[in-house]
Amino acid sequence: MSQNLDDNPSIEINGLNVAYGNKRVLSNIFLKISKGHIYGLIGPNGAGKSTLFKCLLGQIEPNAGTIRILKNDLQSSITSIAYVPQKDHVDWQFPATVEDIVLMGRFAHLKWFQRVTEEDKKMAESAMAELNILKFKNRQIGELSGGQQQRCFLARALCQNAEIYLMDEPFVGVDVQTEAKIIQTLKSLAAKGKTILVVHHDLDSVQNYFDRVILINQRLIAIGNTSDVFTKENITTTYASQSHLIQKNF
Repeated sequence: MSQNLDDNPSIEINGLNVAYGNKRVLSNIFLKISKGHIYGLIGPNGAGKSTLFKCLLGQIEPNAGTIRILKNDLQSSITSIAYVPQKDHVDWQFPATVEDIVLMGRFAHLKWFQRVTEEDKKMAESAMAELNILKFKNRQIGELSGGQQQRCFLARALCQNAEIYLMDEPFVGVDVQTEAKIIQTLKSLAAKGKTILVVHHDLDSVQNYFDRVILINQRLIAIGNTSDVFTKENITTTYASQSHLIQKNF
């Protein structure tokens, strides 16, 4: 198993174990995740990818293990993490405009009962402009196309100005132009020293999209540079029951 050694990781996970009842979901996970890279988090359904995200977001408590974010404990660093959920997990009938959603990215920086400022609104407009959705800012989110909706939530993440970006299947149900724009944005963030983790299922595009990968199936299979660890052997181990995927991609 390859491991990127980093004395200054943005995320450090040691001995993470998670179980739901008697079912072990993640077992003995050790990860050091570096700044300035786009990681593809790769594995079959049920591999524990979403569970790992929930642990990083403080939504579930692991049975064992520790998580440190930017050398601090998770609770004190949670505002350093921006999250883009799966589209299926969003209520698109929620009565909010595009601008409302994007401005939510600023909430992590506001004190109790503090209103958004003009500076916050300028940051939201800048994020919307970068993703070419500024002209839709007064539209209800349910009126947007799938690609526009995904751009909206990515703009919210940009508006948060976080250090770490967690993206759960961001390319599902989007058009080609949006997919290209998302990748362009993620590469720009990585160039600024941000850390990006992307849950991804299309093995064909892994080598083009990610400079590093994490292969997982309840346990860690491999982590490292894509060119080093995204191999037939590691993919076969990760997708042991889905041999058709390996035959298609190698």
